[in-house]
Amino acid sequence: MKKSARILLGAALALSLTIVGCGKSEGDQGTGQQAGQAAEAVKVDIGMLKLTSSAPLFIGIEKGFFKEENIDAQAKWFEAAQPIAVATAAGSVDVGATGITASLYNMVAGGQKLLIVADKGREQKGYSSSALLFPSDSPLKSIEELKGKKIGITQTGSTYHYMAGRLLENHGLTLSDVQLVPLNSIKGLMEALKSKQVDAILLNEPNISTVVEEGYGKVIAQVGDEMDYQTSGIFFSPKLAENKDAAERFLKAYAKATRYYYDAVLTQKDGKIVPGANYDEVVGIIAKYTDQEPDMIKKGLPYIDRDGKLLESDIKTQVDWYAKEKLIDKAIDTTEIVNTQLLEEAVQKLGK
Repeated sequence: MKKSARILLGAALALSLTIVGCGKSEGDQGTGQQAGQAAEAVKVDIGMLKLTSSAPLFIGIEKGFFKEENIDAQAKWFEAAQPIAVATAAGSVDVGATGITASLYNMVAGGQKLLIVADKGREQKGYSSSALLFPSDSPLKSIEELKGKKIGITQTGSTYHYMAGRLLENHGLTLSDVQLVPLNSIKGLMEALKSKQVDAILLNEPNISTVVEEGYGKVIAQVGDEMDYQTSGIFFSPKLAENKDAAERFLKAYAKATRYYYDAVLTQKDGKIVPGANYDEVVGIIAKYTDQEPDMIKKGLPYIDRDGKLLESDIKTQVDWYAKEKLIDKAIDTTEIVNTQLLEEAVQKLGK
């Protein structure tokens, strides 16, 4: 009898453990909120600018996607791009969202640490983001005719510097064939084009549309039609990158937000962008966080990969180009500053 009792007791215990185990497995496959409740709450400070390209971050905060992953995402506003990268490397913010420039690569070359983990905006064929413009009454008609001419950019080593150089090279010229004129701001570029102080400028949306509508400039080339280019990214501080669980949860929420953004404003039909179901909502969220009018935002919604995936190969292309032009101090091993695995694992957990 004792032996039989022991056998029955063991069987009952085994059955109860199996039920508990199954229940846990099903819970692990539940919603992001259920997973978030079981995970450690983490506060994440995000350094960013009030730009449309930060839309997925705005959406993630506004729609509660970060909260679902138990991430307390806090926006920390900056006035310029470079201080965001500096703050991220120093750990003053956990996440940086800004442009990828020669200054950033020089920081890394100098020993500062950060990781580029996701897309925050890039030039892509079929989408208007940045373009080369000439004065509307310019006799010049092509990039090849810019030899000996002046091109306005924002700053030396900026994304505009890079785009100018690459566009020229695509058309058989080099930077030594032209005079680059740093004008320090978008407003300065627009004023220089209007007053014809320069023969061409690089400009972004929605400013491109404004210049064309006001009649003093014409688009010669869309940068995205000339090359794929990762203009800006999401950066992680060393501390956040080391906390793999929190890093993946952040990126899971971010990927959910990039999908929401893409489906609302970037979907194409017959080669043309058509508004998605949440178009007005997304434009409204961007307007709230950038202090811009919705009509202005609609003129220039930057391309961002639907899953937030980084154009990893382009980072090496950029580093090689900046090194060739002696705009970075020394060569960088891009595998040390790029991490795509965290996002890949986050997207896999997010599912379709």
